[in-house]
Amino acid sequence: MKRILTAAVCAALSLGGAGTMAADVKVGSAGGITGPIAELVVAIMDARDLAATHVNEQGGLLGGDTYQLVRGDSQCDPKAAVDAGAKLVNVEQVVAVLGANCSGATNGMAQSVTIPAGVVMLSDTATAPSISDLEDNDLVFRVAASDAYQGRSLAELAWANGYRSLAVTYANDDYNAGLAGVFETAFTELGGTITASQVHEPDKASYRSELSTLAGAGGEGLALFAYYGSSGITILRNSLENGLFGKFLGADGMMDNSVIEQIGADTLRGNIMLSQPASDTEGDSYKAFAGAFEAAGNNPGAPFVAHSYDIAFLMALAIEKAGAADRGKISAALREVANAPGTVIRPGEWEKAKAAIAAGEDIDYEGASGAIEFDGNGDVAGTYSLNGVGDDGTWTPM
Repeated sequence: MKRILTAAVCAALSLGGAGTMAADVKVGSAGGITGPIAELVVAIMDARDLAATHVNEQGGLLGGDTYQLVRGDSQCDPKAAVDAGAKLVNVEQVVAVLGANCSGATNGMAQSVTIPAGVVMLSDTATAPSISDLEDNDLVFRVAASDAYQGRSLAELAWANGYRSLAVTYANDDYNAGLAGVFETAFTELGGTITASQVHEPDKASYRSELSTLAGAGGEGLALFAYYGSSGITILRNSLENGLFGKFLGADGMMDNSVIEQIGADTLRGNIMLSQPASDTEGDSYKAFAGAFEAAGNNPGAPFVAHSYDIAFLMALAIEKAGAADRGKISAALREVANAPGTVIRPGEWEKAKAAIAAGEDIDYEGASGAIEFDGNGDVAGTYSLNGVGDDGTWTPM
């Protein structure tokens, strides 16, 4: 009886194995699911998930394995990011990490978790210049350009729009402090005057005292570097209600429709300009992504979603190129699939990419967010758009 039972079990295992040989290749998907940019992160996560869907619908990874994105909530906070990263890397045993959203969270997770563990981290939204200086053993990459570019671009846009003197306030975190520093230097080099510059702590009930001091120093407007959900909206409201500032400049940390909803489209229209990383919306790669994302019920123009799709698709390409879900092989493979030359691969073209890699061809992923060519620091160049409140009451390129 024992011999018969063993044979039956072996037969069952053999049959089951034929249908279950495919495994999951787990990659961490870390983001500020809760915290000051939670509304933005919903679409960011949806874009990453769309890339995984494209991979799985067109043959999966390697020998047909499922590409599984395991979510972790970094909360846009360095301490929370370390906890989320430790769970992803040490408990979930992910092969790499996408994210985290927010520069402070990315720096924290990278320095305390992913770099020591030898795990590649690929970010879609972390833009602080400090990330370029990490001693990361070529393990930290990003497809959103450093704010060393954005800060200068915003300064040039401010100058081109007639601003010659500005007050500056920035939140006390890696992203906003770094961006403000670059902006101030660039604006001054152009000939502008920074009348006053002040750091502020996030999540206060009121900033009226700080704003009164800034307004007393003069300036044609206020350059505001903050996350909309922590201090940004409150500073706008305090400024307007107390007649302290009526003109504002800012960056992608303020780019959410809740700003317009809470302050009012008519109040902000013509009085605020925000920069954000931009894609070539006429390019074939962007159109391929945008069509698929819109068909899934999402807005392809939402902040960073093109970048978010790109990091998830790129990571899959790197694992396929490496030939195994091996943490130690992903860094080199990531550069190979992103940087030219090679067969051009666009969003959604997983089957084409898989065949090209199997044939031993070099590939060059041209992303929805633009050309992705990693430099020695794992950074890319970028372009930016300037946005205001349109007639329809939404953020609209100017």
